[in-house]
Amino acid sequence: MKNLLYFSLAVGIYWLFFLNTDHVSLGPGILAPEVPKQEKIEYPESFLFEGHTITPLARYELMAKVLSREDYFLGRESDLSPTDLVLGWGEMSNEETLETISIKQSNRWYRWYSDELPLPRRKLENSSANVHIIPSDGVVESALDRVRIGDIVTLSGSLVRVDSSDGWSWVSSLSRKDTGSGSCELIFVEDMSIENF
Repeated sequence: MKNLLYFSLAVGIYWLFFLNTDHVSLGPGILAPEVPKQEKIEYPESFLFEGHTITPLARYELMAKVLSREDYFLGRESDLSPTDLVLGWGEMSNEETLETISIKQSNRWYRWYSDELPLPRRKLENSSANVHIIPSDGVVESALDRVRIGDIVTLSGSLVRVDSSDGWSWVSSLSRKDTGSGSCELIFVEDMSIENF
C-alpha cells in the first residue's frame, strides 16, 4: 500500500512538472493561413442560455494559433464566458513573427507590444483577435480546458449578442479590422478541437 502511494505521488509530480505545460511550440511557419469565415444570419432566432437571451448575428468559423489565454472567475461575463483566447492567423500564426511580439491580457482586453515590428502594424492587427468564448456545452468546455498557448485550434459557432432581463448586454464585433473598445469577438462555440500536427 505504501509503495502504491509513493508511485501515485511520483506520477502526479511527473504530470505536474513535465506533462502539464501551459505552452506548446510547433515551430516556425504559417500554421493557420486562412482568415476567419463569417456569414451574416439574415433572420436570427434568439434562444435562452444560462438565464440570458442569445441572438446569433453571424455564423463564424476559424482555424488559428492560440497566442494567449486568460481565465476569468469574477464579473457577470464570466458566468457565460470563462475564458478569453487571443487567436492569430496568417503571419500571426508564425512563431518567427511572434518572437518579437509581447502579448498581454487583462480585464477582457488584449494588448501587444513590439520594439521592432516584423510586419506593418495594420497587418498584424488584422491577423489577430481577442475572443470571448461561450462554451455551448460540456464537450466544448472540456476541449477549452485542454487548450494551451501555442496550440492550433478550430472553432465554429456564432458571433452573438447577449441580453439580460435587467438591461445588461454584450455584443460581438463583426469585423476583423476594428481595434479598441468593442472590437472583440463574442463567440457561442458549438464545436472546438485542437489541430496540432
